[in-house]
Amino acid sequence: MLSRLALVCVLSSLAMAGCASKPPSNLEATKTAYVPVAGKKSILGRDRGSEAENPAFDQFGKAPGSKRDGSLAGRTLVVSSLSEIRLRDKEVILTFDDGPMPGKTDRVLNILSQYGVKATFLMVGQMAKSYPAVAARVVSHGHSIGGHTYNHANLAKAGNSRALDDIATGNAAVTRATGTPVGFFRFPYLADTGALRNSVAARGMVILDVDIDTKDYFKSSPATIAARTMAQVRARRKGTILMHDIHHRTAAMLPSLLSQLKAGGYKVVDLKYRGSRVPQALVSAETGQTRTHHM
Repeated sequence: MLSRLALVCVLSSLAMAGCASKPPSNLEATKTAYVPVAGKKSILGRDRGSEAENPAFDQFGKAPGSKRDGSLAGRTLVVSSLSEIRLRDKEVILTFDDGPMPGKTDRVLNILSQYGVKATFLMVGQMAKSYPAVAARVVSHGHSIGGHTYNHANLAKAGNSRALDDIATGNAAVTRATGTPVGFFRFPYLADTGALRNSVAARGMVILDVDIDTKDYFKSSPATIAARTMAQVRARRKGTILMHDIHHRTAAMLPSLLSQLKAGGYKVVDLKYRGSRVPQALVSAETGQTRTHHM
């Protein structure tokens, strides 16, 4: 079990960095979630407070029932490679990185259920190990899961062998928490190399890239995040949407985003992994004992 201090450090690195770019230096990005204070116990940052200061967004949490909004759900797309993810006009895939996180992931799951749609959750192994019940709940709700390394490392700087070990260790932790083999994978910060992408794909993993970045890792109001995301959706007309289930503001804006998608005639595709291509060693290796040749 991780110490509380170690876990706070993990949460801080995830919340402040985001996944769609290299770790940002922008001061705004450092004002989210948990803020480490030198020489003192870490304190809660402004992520939670931002919603409390905007009571108007409380209504976003009261999404309509699934019966009325079930038409937002589109087809199920079963894939075993990136090339098979071919979206039609006005189709989107919902993805959430960096969790699971108690409370926040739960709220996202409830909202998705209310709107009758499914998503793919790319889990950090260390988070899944710390919160296995929440990780398992994602699967019990019928969502797909993927890996996101063990501790959200920048794999482009890690070297091929070390990166592959980190992926395997993270996948093993997610599998132990959920009881489900990991078929999807996303590079933290989208930081990859050609060699790494080839290695991951050769081992049966489906790499998920990003078409539409909500930038919910920056401190913005829920309305701003939803508007920014919909502007990209309308411009591209289809694509994979990146969100993070570790932020309160993400859950706060989600009903608004889903309502706008439905009003615009978009469909949320349920992405599923075909299975059987993932080597057993990749998903069952014990944390800390993974060897490169298992990959």
